[in-house]
Amino acid sequence: MYLFYTPDILTSHCLSEEESAHCVRVLRYTRGDEILLTDGVGNTYQARITNPHPKHCEFEIISQEKQAKSHDFYLHIAIAPTKNIERLEWMVEKCTEIGVDEITPLLCRFSERKTLRNDRLEKIILSAAKQSLTPYLPRLNPLTDFETFIADNAQEQRFIAHCYKDDKRELRDEIQRGKSVCVLIGPEGDFSEEEVQHALAKGFLPVGLGKSRLRTETAGVVACHTAILMNA
Repeated sequence: MYLFYTPDILTSHCLSEEESAHCVRVLRYTRGDEILLTDGVGNTYQARITNPHPKHCEFEIISQEKQAKSHDFYLHIAIAPTKNIERLEWMVEKCTEIGVDEITPLLCRFSERKTLRNDRLEKIILSAAKQSLTPYLPRLNPLTDFETFIADNAQEQRFIAHCYKDDKRELRDEIQRGKSVCVLIGPEGDFSEEEVQHALAKGFLPVGLGKSRLRTETAGVVACHTAILMNA
């Protein structure tokens, strides 16, 4: 089964050019075939193709259903982009599959990457959501300065994962079921000590993600999976 993304389904019963090409040219769907659609905000639609054009495939809706989310809390991962962009892209893909609700790239003191192509990351998110049949697309924010982010964040549970030998507990032991969660993940060189202290002053709790020292992108996936698992 394939899932097609149709954010404008309430105003247009036509797939985008990219989705039309995939549907008609690649998958060889034709008139009368049924397809599964999503608007990215939790609704799925069973539809029937009426005009299998490779640039503007038209359809009629058969039924609509609101899908329940896989978890009953809001999960926000804020992470410093890796120098090797493919590692960040991998993390974004996997976190989308697991069920993250929001991702914010962070610009930190020790960040080695200070620019991003959000359009490419958006495509990766869309592809991962479709592949995993997820009708909810996570929100991707622009690259945000660390200090700005911690000043504005309002999730109920706020954590900063770092590698300093401070007094900290494991994330899995701190998660409270049903409450919104934000986890900060630093760059390859970790957060600066000043950043950690500023975060603590803003109400973030220091946590670890296990005994191993993890790569940035691995830490992002582990934090995402841990939060989902502890709310299962």
